[in-house]
Amino acid sequence: MSDAGGSDPCTRCGSCCAAFRVDFHPSCLESREAGGVPDALTVPLTTQLVRMRGTDAAAPRCVALRGEIGMAVGCSIYARRPPPCRDFAPYAPLGIGDDGCARARRRHGLAPL
Repeated sequence: MSDAGGSDPCTRCGSCCAAFRVDFHPSCLESREAGGVPDALTVPLTTQLVRMRGTDAAAPRCVALRGEIGMAVGCSIYARRPPPCRDFAPYAPLGIGDDGCARARRRHGLAPL
């Protein structure tokens, strides 16, 4: 979500950031690797798992998501986002969705890519 307002549908959508839990290994935190996810934006789950704040709410929304879903969004830590975010819907920027992308978009009343 780096080119807000550009041709990448992810910079207009953002539904994935407000639909799923985002869990990852603590080794990806800034306290353990330079350029990692800011520790303050996560909650610990176990010794081997942390979660992005906001993604486990009844109406999930990642704390790093900025903007209005379906209009214009961006990730405040895009360059430092965790692996699940980097790996999600790799073809979405090309306008090609997948099942996860379609489920997230449906949750927010958006048509699949």
